[in-house]
Amino acid sequence: MPTALITGASGGIGYELAKLFARDHHNLVLVARSTDKLAQVASELQSHGVVVNVIALDLAEPPAAKFLFDQLQREGVAIDILINNAGFGAFGEFAQMRHQEILGQINLNITALTQITRLFLQPMLSRRSGRIMNVASTAGFLPGPLMAVYYATKAYVISFSEAIANELHGSGVTVTCFCPGATHTGFAHRAGNDKSRLFKKMGAMSAEKVALDGYRSVMEGRTLAISGMHNWISAQSIRFAPRKMVTLVSRWISEKIE
Repeated sequence: MPTALITGASGGIGYELAKLFARDHHNLVLVARSTDKLAQVASELQSHGVVVNVIALDLAEPPAAKFLFDQLQREGVAIDILINNAGFGAFGEFAQMRHQEILGQINLNITALTQITRLFLQPMLSRRSGRIMNVASTAGFLPGPLMAVYYATKAYVISFSEAIANELHGSGVTVTCFCPGATHTGFAHRAGNDKSRLFKKMGAMSAEKVALDGYRSVMEGRTLAISGMHNWISAQSIRFAPRKMVTLVSRWISEKIE
């Protein structure tokens, strides 16, 4: 069986992706911070007759990416599909945000994703076979007042993924950048923007539907995929609107309401 590595796999989109891969007979390596949640997920998914390895790890810590790669190398686990799903955001004005929240977002959303991609790409290139999916966000298409760092990190993921997808053309390895919009997971509560207009008035997609879109996208080898037609339309319209207007609308959407 092929093996899929999924980060941020203990809940939300990562958990739903893990279920889809297990049902399609992929062995799994699941990475998240919570040992207990990972154990629960592993127990559930093993019923599909697949091997599920779990690694409790905080990928925002600088040594984590190399530790993860080295451990799987020692165990002889080859990764056929890499899903870089782990990430987090924080709501608030940049000048008031805690230093650790700023660096934490950059370390996890950018640095860890980049390191993990680089490490697991090399064996894929040697085998001339592999799939990588980096989970960005529709937030990456516009500036994000009140979540400035998060939006900027997702812009990096989009640019980085599209660039290396081009570099790897013909190598046997595909790179997919997957961009969900607002999704019903624990992300918004942790980020502190669950009371925003985006979530309270404009609606969010289910994690199950988003994960299915992502699963299909990576298996088809698509370079850029946006989940949901309304999100696709929004992302396209941004290209033609004045940047100042886009930024104002972005702030209005992110503002909290009663």
